Amino acid sequence: MKLNYKIIISDTSCLILLSKIDELDLLNQLFDEIFITSKIQKEFGKKLPSWIKIMNPRDIHYQEILEMEVDKGEASAIALSFDIDESILILDDYKARQVADKLNIRYTGTFGIILRAKKIDLIDSVKPILKKIKAINFRFSKELFEIVLREAKEI
Repeated sequence: MKLNYKIIISDTSCLILLSKIDELDLLNQLFDEIFITSKIQKEFGKKLPSWIKIMNPRDIHYQEILEMEVDKGEASAIALSFDIDESILILDDYKARQVADKLNIRYTGTFGIILRAKKIDLIDSVKPILKKIKAINFRFSKELFEIVLREAKEI
């Protein structure tokens, strides 16, 4: 069962993190279409699965303006969201989330994706995934770890 929003635009951090813990396929299982920009593809730096589509924003001007606030990959993802109706962004960076809030753009983060996978029974538990994230030294607060576990009803 896929989620009610079928189109996702991912930033680089989500791809890198899920790839490092061998959970990138969660995106494919959760969403009908996954888009990234060529800037994000370059930042990711690895071969992409065939189910990830590359699309660049139609109006590069939006992206250039956004680059004054956030990095190029995040700017390109946010700009692309103007071109794809009913999409949701995956943004982990706080500053990028602030920009998305100001622009009224829907977003989630990598941990939100993991929680959604649990909520629709795609995974049995978030705990093993969070342990894998900790093992690769991905920085996140103990508080965030507890929030995710509480949301997943695992504590």
